Amino acid sequence: MGKQLYLTALTTILITLAVAQTGEQRRTVVVNGQSGQIIVYEINGRSFVDLESLARIANGTLSFQENQIVLTIPSQATSSAQATSTEGPPASQPANAMTPGFMKAALQTLAATKQWTDTLAYAAQNGVPGNGSRLVSFHDRAMEALGIAKVDASSNADQDAFQLLNNQVNFVQSWNDTLIAQRRSMNTGQYSMTPNSMANDPAYQKIIACTKFLGVMISNGQFQDDGSCH
Repeated sequence: MGKQLYLTALTTILITLAVAQTGEQRRTVVVNGQSGQIIVYEINGRSFVDLESLARIANGTLSFQENQIVLTIPSQATSSAQATSTEGPPASQPANAMTPGFMKAALQTLAATKQWTDTLAYAAQNGVPGNGSRLVSFHDRAMEALGIAKVDASSNADQDAFQLLNNQVNFVQSWNDTLIAQRRSMNTGQYSMTPNSMANDPAYQKIIACTKFLGVMISNGQFQDDGSCH
């Protein structure tokens, strides 16, 4: 409940006449933690303030009842509750919004898988010899980034996006294994000797499509699903 102060009415005319013979200052007044500027009148060594300004600073009310002036000042707890009610609840995030920490880790994972994919495509198209040992570092980098993304996936949207990201890593890993097997069997000529070979490779095209989708989706910060990542 608020505190009510009952004061004997004083006319504005009397206050005005008194001020004409004395001084006034603008000071900061604090009431229940609420502060504001108010004019303080000095009359015969005593300080007087405008009740309407005092009520405004304290988030109170001022009313006149017969020969009384009723000043109601809410308690500090009541003022805090009213302020919270006025401000309203904080704006909630969309249900499909991803957290910043996960987004950062997801983009790092996507960058690692893209570098892995580009290295595989270059090796296949240029007939670079090898048994796949040089690709281990790309695999490890992608798996490390994916592990961080998994830890940072705290919301439902994060976890849903992580599943797509995990699918993408698996796609690249599967294509990696296929290319290594073809190298060992000396069957990589279809890439190095065939124009636009990557455009006709369904596994590579699926990886590229999923990469593009994930890049846009993660950057926008809101989870969406797409068949290219399944």
